[in-house]
Amino acid sequence: MGKRIVVNAGVTETRLAVQDGTQLVELYVERAGRRSIVGNIYKGVVTNVLPGMQAAFVDIGLQKDAFLYAGDYTPDRGEDPGATVPDADEVAADLDDGEGEREGEREGETEVEPEVEPEHRRDAVVPIEEVLRKGQEVLVQVSKESLGTKGARITSFVSIPGRYIVYMPQSSHVGVSRRIRDDAERDRLRGIVKGLPPPPGGFIVRTVAEGKPAEELTADIQLLTRLWGQVQSRFESAPAPSLLHAEMDLTFRVVRDLFSPDIEEFLVDTPAAYEKCLHFAESLVPQLASRVKLYEAPQPVFESTGIEKEIDKALRRRVWLKSGGYIVIDHTEALVAIDVNSGKYVGKRDFEETVLKINLEAATEVIRQIRLRDLGGIIIIDFIDMERAEHRDQVFKALMKALADDKARTNVLEISELGVVEMTRKRVRQGLLSLLTSACPTCKGAGTVKSDLTLTAEIFRKVQAGAREGGGSEVVIRAHPEIAHKIEAEERYGLERLQEMVGRKVVAQGMPSYHREQYDRLFR
Repeated sequence: MGKRIVVNAGVTETRLAVQDGTQLVELYVERAGRRSIVGNIYKGVVTNVLPGMQAAFVDIGLQKDAFLYAGDYTPDRGEDPGATVPDADEVAADLDDGEGEREGEREGETEVEPEVEPEHRRDAVVPIEEVLRKGQEVLVQVSKESLGTKGARITSFVSIPGRYIVYMPQSSHVGVSRRIRDDAERDRLRGIVKGLPPPPGGFIVRTVAEGKPAEELTADIQLLTRLWGQVQSRFESAPAPSLLHAEMDLTFRVVRDLFSPDIEEFLVDTPAAYEKCLHFAESLVPQLASRVKLYEAPQPVFESTGIEKEIDKALRRRVWLKSGGYIVIDHTEALVAIDVNSGKYVGKRDFEETVLKINLEAATEVIRQIRLRDLGGIIIIDFIDMERAEHRDQVFKALMKALADDKARTNVLEISELGVVEMTRKRVRQGLLSLLTSACPTCKGAGTVKSDLTLTAEIFRKVQAGAREGGGSEVVIRAHPEIAHKIEAEERYGLERLQEMVGRKVVAQGMPSYHREQYDRLFR
């Protein structure tokens, strides 16, 4: 089985999975009433300009004001020679392959902008206070979802993706996806775009355009330029803040951005969603429409295809490898740390060969988990130490090979002598963990709770402190049933000593509704 797309259209959410063979490699979730806003274009109002941060906050009609960095703003919505044009890797919105090339860029170059703006871009932009003022109306596009306490990140460098072309009204260059390797084909595609009556703006030819005739690319460009004209007209007449253009829903974006010839099957589990996907396929990729199929078996489609189990595994901290080794994924405020361990695998003869085997297997699985969980920001991968330089090279090459299929922008540093790889990866929406889970109400996301002995000692101290002020002849400790039993049975000696010290009878009462760390004292 090659690649396939599986769509589960539920009551409150639509889930879309991409499988490579039996392995789940990507998962997208869209909930009713909570569609992604990445790619949406707004007319906004500047609410605050912060020269010290070289940024501004803009009201675009969302709950939180959006964040606009100086390097993401060009003053007049036209080509500005003094402004920094975003790298071609950034321009394709949402599910796009995200790989483009400016003229003059080196083939295969993978340099990427980190989440923090680099110094050279800070020096290149016009100071924010010179181009923006409070109350000013601006046309902006969402480039990154609101994550945690942060508002959405926006840019005035608009990019509008079509099936074959990404249109950038504020740019002027023509690029071709780096994933198209054939030089002759790259030249042909670039020539087609340059040979058209030139509408204002720049274009990037997407990977799926490989081998397509000029007519299809021309139709795509005409559609995108008409759409941009409509956005500009709405900007002139709409009040601020207003939504000027919304990206289509998940099913449309899937057909537009992911449904390519290497997808052997497009499986949809409800008649309504099937008709929708089939309609989009017949409009955008008629030659592939026959691959869209309705799933009619009684067992849920994600269960029958093994996807549900893979999602459960993707929420765990520890991931086991086939060899018996495992990787551990930890999230911190600043970065994601991934640790590779030998686990149950002890090898056969040579220790270095054992380490190499585990690390090679881990390299592929680490990248799969990064893509599946949509991990972003700074990522540190700690492989098992390798003494031989050639082994480190093998592991690094395996890592980069696995990373070649990742559509997000990445920057990877060479593996160190300690076996550590540092990388950055751009993420524009919530990661899988934050999307599907919430912090534990007991441990508050720490992953640990106080031990029984610690809780018992803490409760006894609270009783002692309260006895100095409280009256009555009895103290009732109300706690989780397991803790109450621990006090009454295993800590009987301590309970008796406590009774002597406070001069009252002390009893423990189990409260099934209490969580493990919850307790209170009742003096009566």
